[in-house]
Amino acid sequence: MSNLDRTDLRILAVLQGEGRITNADLAERVSLSPSACLRRLQRLESDKVITGYAAQIDPEAIGLGLQAFVRVQLSKHESAAIEDFVARVNDWDEVVACHALTGDMDYLLHVHVADLKDFSRFLLDHLLNAAGVADVNSSFVLRTVKRLPSLPLTQLSVRAGVD
Repeated sequence: MSNLDRTDLRILAVLQGEGRITNADLAERVSLSPSACLRRLQRLESDKVITGYAAQIDPEAIGLGLQAFVRVQLSKHESAAIEDFVARVNDWDEVVACHALTGDMDYLLHVHVADLKDFSRFLLDHLLNAAGVADVNSSFVLRTVKRLPSLPLTQLSVRAGVD
């Protein structure tokens, strides 16, 4: 983990909310000169603290109105079976996130599709056809109560004693 000071955390907080801000505006917001701000920004990028910049897209606005969380249990836990499953997941465009878990299920997939028919196609054509899948349990999102595109940086500043 990089050693982040108060100014780094302020830069990150601004960028999480306004990824397209100019360096000059960012520098002004965090009370730095543009050149000092750019140097810090480049360091945060080279240290892989900032891993990229992306537009936030409303899934429903582009026809992806159904979200599901799918818990997957594998029948085998050998490295070859795990590598095969991970490779397949990375090929499935419907899966926007995949997390390895502790507990009774091995993976949690976050899936975006157009509708129930699309989900059924994904489940039958991809997931249930994947070798090594022993059990699948799906939950559909009824509504999203909270979804933040940003990380809780205030926790870092409290832990580090930064105001």
